[in-house]
Amino acid sequence: MATARTARLDRPPVAPAEPLAAHIESLDLEGRGVARIDGKVAFIEGALPGKHVLWQRNRAKARFDTGRVVAVLRPSTLRAEPRCPHFGLEQGSCGGCSMQHLDPRAQVSVKQRMLEESLWRIGHVRPEMVLRPICGLAWNYRHRARLTVRYIEKKGGALVGFHERASSYVADMRVCPVLAASVATLLVPLRELVSSLTIRDRLPQIEVAVAQQATVLVLRILAPLGAGDTPLLLDFAQRHGVSFWVQTSGPDSAEPLVAGEPNALALPLPEFGLSLPFRPTDFTQVNHRTNEVLVRRALALLAPEPGDAVADFFCGMGNFTLPLATRSRQVIGLEGSPPLLRRAESAAADAGLADKVRFVTRNLFEWTDEDWPALRAAAGGNIDRVLIDPPRDGAAALVTALAKDPHPPRRLVYVSCNPATLARDCGTLVEGGRWVLRSAGIVNMFPHTSHVESIAVLEPLP
Repeated sequence: MATARTARLDRPPVAPAEPLAAHIESLDLEGRGVARIDGKVAFIEGALPGKHVLWQRNRAKARFDTGRVVAVLRPSTLRAEPRCPHFGLEQGSCGGCSMQHLDPRAQVSVKQRMLEESLWRIGHVRPEMVLRPICGLAWNYRHRARLTVRYIEKKGGALVGFHERASSYVADMRVCPVLAASVATLLVPLRELVSSLTIRDRLPQIEVAVAQQATVLVLRILAPLGAGDTPLLLDFAQRHGVSFWVQTSGPDSAEPLVAGEPNALALPLPEFGLSLPFRPTDFTQVNHRTNEVLVRRALALLAPEPGDAVADFFCGMGNFTLPLATRSRQVIGLEGSPPLLRRAESAAADAGLADKVRFVTRNLFEWTDEDWPALRAAAGGNIDRVLIDPPRDGAAALVTALAKDPHPPRRLVYVSCNPATLARDCGTLVEGGRWVLRSAGIVNMFPHTSHVESIAVLEPLP
């Protein structure tokens, strides 16, 4: 009797379904085309608004289908020629970008629509005004990146790059036009370097950190470097103008390959006369030029006055805190990471702002109603303005308590990396009838991807 496995192997292959026709109405939050077919939504990889396409279904759910384009019947006027030779929408292509086939200006418009739809669908709120988009460099903008490394002898050596689209495999990349210029062409040399190391199969990741004065490559290693590895790394560093760090466990374990080598990484904020030093494994914005515009716009929207006390939640290493200190009486920065706060305190002292800032270590996901009065007391009786810049989970505890607080700040600026949690939190504030969403707009921190960052302004009603 044939086993179940044998029976399956004996079955003839199932022919793929015939391609289906669709008209693409819009894009979703992942950059997929959205079509409606017989009352059902379809999310289609590689499709752009205005296109008529043929597509292949790869998954059918009760409420929606997913698939990918197999032919374009009527091209979209929004289409652009991808700059990267590794960009594609089929299996095996690099998954680092999802929108290079869409005109950069149209990318911004799509993201703005995504934000507005999220605000209404999730938070049931609409801004009184849509803000002008915040944009910066579209190419060579990534000052931070995490590159996966795999040594595959059958493929002739190591691969270094982003994952393939919808896969855990590493894309066979040789250049990357979105990485900072100092590393964009180093993928092939890095492949050759990794292949020559004794720990080539124990090096799963290279973290990239780039600033004006330095390029640091952090090697995440699972075994000690071999006797001949250090000379190879030092030779590579000298030839390509980079520095190597080695990380053996968590981010704080990262140290320079050459003991005592100074760290020249710093985040520039020239408009405020500031430069914020950081370690290569610290969280910083990936797009420094766009960050400069974001900080300028956030302060203009918050509009602190010289006598104001300001609270900066999820302040990190002081990206907004220190610029705010140049415009207000006092700033209290709150953050859950002690290492980042140490970096912020040091930067404040170097900038001569130590007497205007105070940093507090606090788990902001456990904020309560009683914490707002305590914060006002620490500020000398009042918090005039608030800036919130949370991770993707948002700031639910903060805004829930703020919605009930009888002495709210005069203005709140919310910087978000997730339109869904921004919409939820804005809805929490507005639904009580005591706050209003004055304005909102997108921050194009990650061009050519579907990632949407945004900024919103809320005020309490009189």
